[in-house]
Amino acid sequence: MRLLLSAGQVNDINYAHALLDGIKAKAVLADKGYDANHLRAAIKKRRMRVVIPSRRSRKRKIRYDRKIYRERNLVERCFNKLKHFRRIATRFDRLDAYYLAFLHLASVILWMR
Repeated sequence: MRLLLSAGQVNDINYAHALLDGIKAKAVLADKGYDANHLRAAIKKRRMRVVIPSRRSRKRKIRYDRKIYRERNLVERCFNKLKHFRRIATRFDRLDAYYLAFLHLASVILWMR
């Protein structure tokens, strides 16, 4: 698992390339917010399967494997479990380094359960 912090007003797709660096996987699953040609090309260049549904505004819809896409709920459930830690949900820590450190610690705690 890799965690990166971004500013609240920045779109998540801006950090997608950084998250993919050094990752080896069979497929990349993402929601419609990550539907961009440059990201799709970067994923294909790394020889991974793209499992991203098309945005509504895309003129020509791109097909994706719905069966594999269902596995994305594991990520959403992980976010939900992380938010059970009050310190994470309320952004108790003011410094990014402390917040990220506690995110890593909470992730380890969840992993060990």
